Amino acid sequence: MSDLTSQPGSDATNAVTASGDLLKRIIPCLDVDRGRVVKGINFQNLRDMGDPVELAVRYEAEGADELVFLDISASAESRPTALKMVRNVSRALSIPYTVGGGLRTMDDIYRFLEAGADKVALNTTAVKNPDLVDEASRQFGAQCIVVAIDIKRREDGSYGVFTHGGRNATGLEARTWARELADRGAGELLLTSMDRDGTGIGFDMEITGALGRSLPVPVIASGGAKTPEHLRLAFAGGADAVLAATMFHSGDYRIDDTKRFLAEAGIPVRLS
Repeated sequence: MSDLTSQPGSDATNAVTASGDLLKRIIPCLDVDRGRVVKGINFQNLRDMGDPVELAVRYEAEGADELVFLDISASAESRPTALKMVRNVSRALSIPYTVGGGLRTMDDIYRFLEAGADKVALNTTAVKNPDLVDEASRQFGAQCIVVAIDIKRREDGSYGVFTHGGRNATGLEARTWARELADRGAGELLLTSMDRDGTGIGFDMEITGALGRSLPVPVIASGGAKTPEHLRLAFAGGADAVLAATMFHSGDYRIDDTKRFLAEAGIPVRLS
């Protein structure tokens, strides 16, 4: 593996307003299964939503700050996200994007960054081999390393961590795991509520807000967004960025219109 320590990070991650406030980011999420974008409810009953490159181009035109592509079956099926898709996306986009799913080694991370991804997202691998987070952060820069945490609320009010596309319980507690990841060098944390995913009832801000306000790294809220108001509440509650899928895939809302709504509500966002 050759050195890729100079791999650039996301300018959008650290963009600021004229007054010095960090801009809040809207990040459409494209869950990819066998080369197609899909969406379900609570990680189940997946529906075909379209071609990933076509959707990515549309979202960039609407003003997306970044994009996330997650191969939701890659870890469970022991196969990495297709490099062909990464290269196709790289040729089509100018905004930063993150790719996750099935990345197990430093060589995997290198190949996806070299193919054009600005960041990689680790989940199952980070749980199995936490030292990889430290090593990847040192080698490629923390700005390139996102760790995804899929969570489900327990009966006692705590949050458990799941892997393999939400199939396997790990026994980890989400708050403790998130702090460990920040200490290990993760550049961002992508926190997805499995209870809220695809439901349209809004983000779980109890834990997302607590982590967003207490951790030294950006926290991305994910799972449950349906309206621009849900995004506003997430930002007001402490999230640095929001991931959304259904509300944009469906065509119910456009990103540029959503940003204007947020700006009028006093949320600092990048307007086209």
